[in-house]
Amino acid sequence: MRSENDLLQPTQIGQNLSGPSGILDLMQDLGDALAQAREQTSGEAIAMLGGGNPAHIPDVEAAFRKRWLEIADEPGALEHLLGDYDPPAGKHRFRETIATYLNEQFDWDLTAHHVAITSGSQAAYFSLFNILAGELDQGKARIAFPLVPEYIGYADQALSNEALFAWAPKITRDGTGRFHYSIDWEQIEGHWPGNIAALCLSRPTNPTARCAQNEEIKRLLKIAEENDCYLMLDNAYGLPFPGVVFSEKASLPQWNRNLICSFSLSKLGLPTTRTGIIVAEPQVISAVIAANARIGLANGSIGQGLIEPMLRSGQVDRLCSNVIRPYYHERCQQALQFIDHIFQSQQIDYAVHIPGGAFFLWLWLPNLAISDQELYEILKSKGVLVVPGHHFFFGLPPNLSDWRHRQQCLRLSYCAPWEQVQRGITIIAESVRKFSGASTT
Repeated sequence: MRSENDLLQPTQIGQNLSGPSGILDLMQDLGDALAQAREQTSGEAIAMLGGGNPAHIPDVEAAFRKRWLEIADEPGALEHLLGDYDPPAGKHRFRETIATYLNEQFDWDLTAHHVAITSGSQAAYFSLFNILAGELDQGKARIAFPLVPEYIGYADQALSNEALFAWAPKITRDGTGRFHYSIDWEQIEGHWPGNIAALCLSRPTNPTARCAQNEEIKRLLKIAEENDCYLMLDNAYGLPFPGVVFSEKASLPQWNRNLICSFSLSKLGLPTTRTGIIVAEPQVISAVIAANARIGLANGSIGQGLIEPMLRSGQVDRLCSNVIRPYYHERCQQALQFIDHIFQSQQIDYAVHIPGGAFFLWLWLPNLAISDQELYEILKSKGVLVVPGHHFFFGLPPNLSDWRHRQQCLRLSYCAPWEQVQRGITIIAESVRKFSGASTT
């Protein structure tokens, strides 16, 4: 007979779903900090350099407020938006609008049958990873990442053990407080592991803000074609919306049956609507729709209802190009300059990954004498939230389990009010200086 303390006996899948994870820690910290900020009446606010919450940009929020009032003023529109289930594929008109929009933007050849709506990108990748990776009649299929660090939320999505595989990057440091990761093509093309269902990368990459070049995407797509697998391209921060990409040359590739693209309304400024968009061949879309019905019955309607006419009118594009992208680019440059000033004045060895977009800076601390997790705990006790870097290095082979670089990085968001960003960076520098030792890279 079980005691009161062991009534819960999770299955293997249950342990994967309910156990500790980096994404759980990140979202718990984010939610707790935002709740505390709303209730706080005095004292300094927590410096929110963790999480992926978009900035509150007044012009963007004004546009959404105006659109919401339009819905409220249209007879029956609000009632339909809040009171009627959508099909598990999402609103048909919204899917048609997305297909038409992408056809016009990138000269693709899509219909609504190439589009499925999900409850955010996180839910989309949970479905996709588990549809594609895991046990097969013969062997296992895996999801492969061309380089890590990669998005923390991917790490715990696959319910099958050892379903994720990653290649380590090449690291180049330029001596001016910057460095960058690059794809190790020799490892990928020369040592293809086989049984890969899909390659996956975010663009720009969360956490490093690396934006894969157009030629890199073409090369990865060619590898996917040659090996009969998919290339999943996560555009949560990228093109075409919110378009937080700092290179004018960046574009999406030509449409290809091996391509699976995801988009999101979250980083436009609508994270709580949980609206993800998957674009893929109809066979994949049918599988995602079936998963939607089983997991969540239907998707949220609010994001679709808000954005659909704004997409058709071109308002979303104007907001992205005239407001959202310039806002984050300016803030990125401010944060870089402030890090350079503070860390150089403290004579700290540091390097920031060259940012190509998104909302983050990826800070490498080669002489850090403690682990990134220990530094995270110290910073949290001082009212600064960051994300420790080791969570983003998943899927690597066992021989890299003690790679010190995995314990030397932090992800910093610059979306919080500027005074919080400044205070957080200052406290980080002071703490790092106290716990710096000999380089172990």
